[in-house]
Amino acid sequence: TLRKPISQSSMADWASKNLNMHTQGIFRRRISISNMLSWNGGSIKKPMLITSNRTVKKEACEMFKLVQSYMGDRQTRMDRNHVALVTVTKCWSMQGLRDELYIQLIRQTTDNMCYRSLAWGWELMAISLAFFSPSPKFQSYLEGYIYRHLDSDEKIAQHIKELVDLKNKKIAKSRKKRKQNTEDEGLPISTYAKYCYRKLQKVAITGGKKGLRRPTVEEIIHARNAILTPSLFGSSLEEIMLRQQDLYPESKLPWVQTQLSQQVLALGGEQTEGIFRIPGDIDEVNALKLQVDQWKIPKSLSDPNIPASLLKLWYRELEEPVIPQQFYKECISNYENPDAAVAVVQLLPDLNRLVLCYLIHFLQIFAQPSNVGRTKMDVNNLAMVMAPNCLRCQSDDPRVIFENTRKEMSFLRMLIVHLDTSFIKGLV
Repeated sequence: TLRKPISQSSMADWASKNLNMHTQGIFRRRISISNMLSWNGGSIKKPMLITSNRTVKKEACEMFKLVQSYMGDRQTRMDRNHVALVTVTKCWSMQGLRDELYIQLIRQTTDNMCYRSLAWGWELMAISLAFFSPSPKFQSYLEGYIYRHLDSDEKIAQHIKELVDLKNKKIAKSRKKRKQNTEDEGLPISTYAKYCYRKLQKVAITGGKKGLRRPTVEEIIHARNAILTPSLFGSSLEEIMLRQQDLYPESKLPWVQTQLSQQVLALGGEQTEGIFRIPGDIDEVNALKLQVDQWKIPKSLSDPNIPASLLKLWYRELEEPVIPQQFYKECISNYENPDAAVAVVQLLPDLNRLVLCYLIHFLQIFAQPSNVGRTKMDVNNLAMVMAPNCLRCQSDDPRVIFENTRKEMSFLRMLIVHLDTSFIKGLV
């Protein structure tokens, strides 16, 4: 969980220390902070944030044009997906550009008189958060900005109207006007803000896209679609079951859980040395994740470590762990008592209990002596690699975390050895 967002005065203080103040006119007068952080229809000659990196200085000005192109404020021959791909790839490849992109988006979504442009700016922010997080230094500033827009649709509409009225008075004699639109085109800004707020909390902890392969157009489209259609990864169990109701109304378990588990077995995972311990190729795992989020399992899979790694990721990224937080203390208190450990499972909400029992049933297959001889993954190893994906210690104290890690492993071991999961066969 992140800190409470910083106050507006703290944000102003941060801006005064970190903004690379621009100048204008023949006397090179410094632009005020408020103007630096307001929508700009022109180009910029230097980065918005102070930096000594020459490459970042050059790329920042080009990136501003890309931001304007995506938002519809600058003409371009590229389609918006390609503009987003170029922008995201620049920042994904060059860490020094990430905060610069976020501050540029903050600028272009402030005092913006065109609702469509404003919405597209927020959309690009949401897409970017799927690939990389801001630096820890910039994180609280961005969080504070997003937080102020969580419930601000009426204020935004009123503010745009006031800005348009003011501009119309100033240029009443001129026929030239930027296309102004106060109508709601598409989603309310609060929808983007709520998505960005949740995404920022997750990406700040888990990090962004990993691997060596650059972002793809498919990933850009997927990131945009996720704003309205939550991913199967990082959602709650209830949300996932709700989403699959139309496709698999009879299923009592998450499709993603059963399909990935069955893929591991279908590819001979129970005979593969180091299964669950040896990670699958990260780029292959990312590619499979993209497919699974579209309810597809490719037939070309050959390495059981790929679905095994993605399955661990699915458990780990659940919005709330399989064993909810309120049962955590009971789990680590009963890590040596088989009966008490099994009793904790019976107390869980029905859906969590089913999902956990399916996982334990799955792990019991790997714990069979005939399989352990091949995998070299006995019950202790299985518990060690899977416990962090089922239980989450909330303490920041390294000593508590270290001590609890041992207890978490022991608790899961108790379940693998003693929990009766025979009823699962009738569910799948």
